[in-house]
Amino acid sequence: MRTRLPFGRYLGGKLPRANALADCGWGRILFAHTFDDVDTLVSEIRAEGPEQRDIAMYVTDPHVLLAGAPAELFLDPSHTYRLNLATYRPSGRRPSGFFVRRMIPDTDTDAVNRLYALHRMVPVRPEFFEREGARLLTYFVAEDEETGAIVGTVTGIDHQVAYDDPEKGSSLWTLAVDPQTPHPGVGEMLIRWLAEHYIARGAGYMDLSVLHDNAGAIALYDKLGFHRLPVFAVKRRNVINERLFAGHDPAKAMNPYARIIINEARRRGIGVDVIDAEGGLFQLHSGGRTVRCRESLSDLTSAVALSICDDKAMTRRIVEAAGVAVPDEVEASDTEAVRAMLERHGSLVVKPARGEQGRGVAVDLDTMESVEAAIDFARTQSDRVLVESFHKGDDLRLVVIGFKLVAAAIRRPAEVVGNGRDTVRQLIERQSRRRSAATGGESQIPLDAETERCVAKAGYTLDDVPPEGAAFAVRKAANLHTGGTIHDVTAMVHPRLVEAAIKVARAIDIPVVGVDFIVRNPAEPDYVFIEANERPGLANHEPQPTAERFIDLLFPLSMPASVRSIRRTDAAAAD
Repeated sequence: MRTRLPFGRYLGGKLPRANALADCGWGRILFAHTFDDVDTLVSEIRAEGPEQRDIAMYVTDPHVLLAGAPAELFLDPSHTYRLNLATYRPSGRRPSGFFVRRMIPDTDTDAVNRLYALHRMVPVRPEFFEREGARLLTYFVAEDEETGAIVGTVTGIDHQVAYDDPEKGSSLWTLAVDPQTPHPGVGEMLIRWLAEHYIARGAGYMDLSVLHDNAGAIALYDKLGFHRLPVFAVKRRNVINERLFAGHDPAKAMNPYARIIINEARRRGIGVDVIDAEGGLFQLHSGGRTVRCRESLSDLTSAVALSICDDKAMTRRIVEAAGVAVPDEVEASDTEAVRAMLERHGSLVVKPARGEQGRGVAVDLDTMESVEAAIDFARTQSDRVLVESFHKGDDLRLVVIGFKLVAAAIRRPAEVVGNGRDTVRQLIERQSRRRSAATGGESQIPLDAETERCVAKAGYTLDDVPPEGAAFAVRKAANLHTGGTIHDVTAMVHPRLVEAAIKVARAIDIPVVGVDFIVRNPAEPDYVFIEANERPGLANHEPQPTAERFIDLLFPLSMPASVRSIRRTDAAAAD
């Protein structure tokens, strides 16, 4: 195999090191063009470790390689792209709101693995980062200047170190950007940083592999000057790679909230029938059990529980009776009561009595004129409108499944950051495109009256150009569907908040629910109840196992026996 490749053109015929590979922690890159024969390469791919994801790169004769183990190997549906570093031109732009630096083992390990989990990549053992030398693998991270959060990461492999590459090449792997970051250009800056790093090392090119249908990433690579190579990648069939070789994907036409459940069900061998893709309706079946679902709303939720959640005023009364802290509330039709509430609290919230996804909700209204305008708009969503006292703080979503907390996340309103060049409208449109791409089209910032009101409250119009670094909210409601971002806080949420969320679930008697509180700090006990969502989105809560716990609830026998045993032990201890 190796002798059939035109190595003679390299540096007077010098051959690279034979049978080369690079261990990246999440799996190995096997440089196929350095292997002496097909059988050796097939054996190496088949030696893939558990929970790993090996990739044989630079395969020129995939049909020959696949014939060596047709039941175990498959052709990866990815393209290989190359950036010629000799003709690369650096950008004059510098990072805005973040900076790029080398990863610090131990300090950044959890943050990098969090980004891998967000993108459903294989995590890397912490000790791997600590022992890995700096010559073969290079890790860069992007750090938010204000918060110190790691918002992006990338890995590079130096081919000269890996196999004495005569062409002095390099490659880019595991590019991951936090979809919640407000800063544009993080991915591009990480790519450029790595390319310029390898230029300084004397590398001639930088390659990468990207799934064929990742249109956004491919557009970025085209913009940066990458060109496609006529080589292939081969992988071993495993659970991690299943969606790449399993053929027709019934979840492909579904939204992300249905897709995450379907993928987990298929992983366990549970059958899936899509009933209505547009409506997110599907059916799961295993053995003699069948359950219909509309995203996370299933046959297990009663019509009564659904009707309670649908009526926000009724929900408030029921959870208040259960001892949950609630805001003051009046009907919007009682103008004098609304006026008195505004005088008493100084700021109000207007929302339709029925509805979801933040439609018709207006927050932090401090004048009667703005309240009345918000009421008029809310009536376009529901005949009945509620007015509540406004409470400052963050929007906390707690996902409760089977009357146990599974995930907790802070939801923040959409915001933009000025760059000194673009108008507010352009910043919103760009941020909206990024949020849409990051959430499968589920999150977009509407350019409506509420957005204009929030922009005006920040001191701008849609046509103003904010100075570089000026960050401000363009919505007040922290709803994902209107451009909001979501940040996992499960590990730090206060026990009293967990207790209150479970009280809500039990009061409504609903097995799966998203409970929304306003909190000043998720690690503190104070809260105010906002609403209960009977169909909480289970996506975007990575790394928490929301879909896994949902399928556990629907099909408890699909859990491994060891897990069922632990659950029984925990339940007995709780009793």
